[in-house]
Amino acid sequence: MPKLINYPHLANQVFGVPHYATPQTLDAVKSVLVPRMLSGSLALSDIELNKINLSKNDIEATAVTSTASPVKVIPIHGLLTTRRGSINAACTELVSYEKLRTDINQALNDASIKEIVLDINSGGGTAAGCKELADFIYQSREIKPITAIVNYSAFSAAYFIAAACSKVILSETSGVGSIGVILEHMEMSKLEENAGVKFTTLYRGDYKNAGSIHEPLSDHALEFLNGQLDWTYKLFTESVAKYRGVDVQTIINTQARCYFGNEAISAGLADELQTPQNAINLIASQYQQQAKVQNNIKIRAQAIANASRI
Repeated sequence: MPKLINYPHLANQVFGVPHYATPQTLDAVKSVLVPRMLSGSLALSDIELNKINLSKNDIEATAVTSTASPVKVIPIHGLLTTRRGSINAACTELVSYEKLRTDINQALNDASIKEIVLDINSGGGTAAGCKELADFIYQSREIKPITAIVNYSAFSAAYFIAAACSKVILSETSGVGSIGVILEHMEMSKLEENAGVKFTTLYRGDYKNAGSIHEPLSDHALEFLNGQLDWTYKLFTESVAKYRGVDVQTIINTQARCYFGNEAISAGLADELQTPQNAINLIASQYQQQAKVQNNIKIRAQAIANASRI
């Protein structure tokens, strides 16, 4: 008999909990996870929780590049997770809110860094932890400019993060938005019945077993999950409205639609239209020009001081 669930910890992060993710992002995760849940074709050791397994080459291959030391470019690519985790055999691009906060904090504390650039290409991820990171970015932009460059997608959780930045730059074919919440419940009772397996769960409290995969959703479970969705959606829409300085109804009216190029700017979800590399080059050149002006001022001041001694 096949193993019905091989990865309970990972399954708990995918099913029955709200996600700031596009349906396509969620489908991509399920396409990897579900077959392994049903067939047991991948060993548990192939999935290591509490580690991020991105090599330096993986990050550099797709990140916008900059040789300007005053600008720190931080890549945000692939699936977004709450804490350090990896689906090694299934997903090569994955980053956690925990790691991003650490990277941003290091740049904020580095006196040589004048501006932080978030290079974003993500369809979103888990809801838990996203607002905390976004609020941290929103507060930190008072310390240093934090610019989001959409290269080439910033949807759902990724847009939550981008919206918190000082500025959002995207190209003509880059997309932002999908300001919504999605939750899927996976029911396996029929499959278990066909396999000759029956689960009996004993519990206290009407909501203790809400959303169990071993039975259809009860009225209590449906009420509970809808309550989670409503609360998580409210956090998202109100936060983006605050970050972008617009009325919350404007954000709600997007109805989780995805916007591209100039349309995103017209909708108030982005600020400038630039290709990713041109955007980072322009940011870097501004600081190079400032450094040149400051150097010229020092040279003139030294010349004046020398002349006064003669």
